[in-house]
Amino acid sequence: MVPTPVQRETLRSRAAVEEAAALEAAYGGLAPQQIVEAAVNQFWSGEIAAVSSFGADSAVLLHMIAQVDRTVPVIFLDTGKHFEETLDYRDQLIGDLGLEKLVVMHPLEARLRADDPDGQLHRRDADACCAIRKVEPMARAIEPYRAWFTGRKRYQAASRAMLPAFEAVGPRVRVNPLAAWTGREIADYLSTHGLRGNPLVAFGYRSIGCFPCTSPVQPTEDERSGRWAGQAKTECGIHLAGLENALGARPPANANEAERSAA
Repeated sequence: MVPTPVQRETLRSRAAVEEAAALEAAYGGLAPQQIVEAAVNQFWSGEIAAVSSFGADSAVLLHMIAQVDRTVPVIFLDTGKHFEETLDYRDQLIGDLGLEKLVVMHPLEARLRADDPDGQLHRRDADACCAIRKVEPMARAIEPYRAWFTGRKRYQAASRAMLPAFEAVGPRVRVNPLAAWTGREIADYLSTHGLRGNPLVAFGYRSIGCFPCTSPVQPTEDERSGRWAGQAKTECGIHLAGLENALGARPPANANEAERSAA
């Protein structure tokens, strides 16, 4: 009997869970640089991308990737609400590191017209705004790949305290090479390699997202306490379970995304 699409998706998801668990057991304790190298050259050659916010310490993971393979796609979700400093930093850092494939994903124009015509949805319903501007574009962005990198760390927030290096998300594997690193290790790496930082860090921004929902934090606070401050919300949704459910009908190729060579 030929499996239905739903059954095939279920089988792929189960396989991803097994794959992630096996990789975590065998390789989860390796140094971040080793995890990056193995993921790119051994586990998912040509089938892995990186998703970067170009935030406070994004340069660390991107530098590690550039040392292994500068052609790994780097996905940036352009929500239309980023700080100008972040957009400038993105382009500068890509140039610094010689990364060759920046993929910029945008929200679907039809969704914006229908659900956020005045651009103020973040004030009325932050979750709905993130769903349109980040989660759905993220689902489209990772669709072609079997795995993707994130720069998440356990120390960033209590909600990430048990973060593994390898985890399954639907039929794909999410790789968090820096999961076990401390803030000191991140700072040391940035300093050792002379990496450019997001200029907003100097103004107290330690976790940087869209400007309406990001505020500076005190040194004693969690890095992410400045995201959606005063709300129960702690994540935009791109790192939560069920991401693949946001992928609806695929728009025409390149209708709302831009891929450019950074060489």
